[in-house]
Amino acid sequence: MNDLTLAFATALHLILSFDPDLVEIVLLSLQVSGTAVVLAALVGLPFGAAVGALRFPGRRALVVLLNASMGLPPVVVGLLVYLVLSRSGPLGWLGLLFTPSAMVIAQTLLIAPIIAALTRQAIEDLSEEYDEPLRSMGANFPQRVATLLFEGRLSLATTLLAGFGRAIAEVGAVIIVGGNIAHVTRVMTTAIALETSRGDLPLALGLGLVLVGIAIVVNGCAQWIQEVARRAAT
Repeated sequence: MNDLTLAFATALHLILSFDPDLVEIVLLSLQVSGTAVVLAALVGLPFGAAVGALRFPGRRALVVLLNASMGLPPVVVGLLVYLVLSRSGPLGWLGLLFTPSAMVIAQTLLIAPIIAALTRQAIEDLSEEYDEPLRSMGANFPQRVATLLFEGRLSLATTLLAGFGRAIAEVGAVIIVGGNIAHVTRVMTTAIALETSRGDLPLALGLGLVLVGIAIVVNGCAQWIQEVARRAAT
């Protein structure tokens, strides 16, 4: 049995035996990314819906800026969050640097523009279909937005899954603001990078297999939701 085969066999054993270190890292990853998605949704969904439903001067420039922000470099976001939360930064007194909270903040800033931009597109498409009926019913703006968000719930669920997939696979920002501290801020992506550099391939492979599995589940859920949406539309 060569080294690579042995490493894969050990990685599978770590997964199937629910190795404590591996489980701890996976659970922290899910907690951080899940919290970031919730916070990003609270901001991105209503903001994207408002931009999609409203027509106002400068809207086109805002849409361009919103779409461009989907490609924010993670390391730049991580650096900005680090500067804000560092001891000499404006929020340094909170003591959040190198904690899971700092990682949540960084991931929220990364995926909120993605959720907002995708929501804007979905709501804009729906607005063309529902605008006239809603106006004839005398719906005010908050009611229109709420209705459009409800009608687009399946598409928006896919948007949230895309945000979660982006968050849980992120490494640059979280390693800057989290510090990759064992039993504190070590998540799957940062642990894979560290364990690979240290030559601990079984743990790195085990975490990699779990991460790939999560990606498959997320994409499978997104595909299923899209199928449900198509059937509902026919």
